[in-house]
Amino acid sequence: MPVPYIRHATLDDEETLGRLDRDTWSSLHSVQPRPQPPYEPFYNERFGPRDHLVAEIDGEVVGYIRLGSPTPLVCNSHVRQIQGLVVAEEARGAGAGRALLRAVREEARRHGARRLTLRVLGHNTPARKLYETEGFAVEGVLPGEFLLEGAYVDDVLMGCSL
Repeated sequence: MPVPYIRHATLDDEETLGRLDRDTWSSLHSVQPRPQPPYEPFYNERFGPRDHLVAEIDGEVVGYIRLGSPTPLVCNSHVRQIQGLVVAEEARGAGAGRALLRAVREEARRHGARRLTLRVLGHNTPARKLYETEGFAVEGVLPGEFLLEGAYVDDVLMGCSL
């Protein structure tokens, strides 16, 4: 399979990213209920194209990563947080997730970040393994933080220095 191409999102990507988000929804990684029509816009007042990198394979968008600030505090402005990583089912294993993680590290550095953090559900073993191989370490666990489909699931806090 070809190497993923990573670029900044554009306004024209909104429909594609929204569909990708809905198509990949799973309680493995989402604490929100499954999206139902009418669908909310993908971009909103908090997150726009500038906050997303997308992965393309053969000209088709197959994934995205969202980069934000964990808080609005000035004293926390040196930290960026991954607030979403999605890869289409058919593109998993092709390196899109890894390429997005590597690109977002560089993006965070360009914005002056010294740390990059994320939150991942404890039962999301594939994502946790990917994050660990890319240098993220578990920095905390909130045991049983979410009740998903009748089971209590940990919220795992991970981070790395840039």
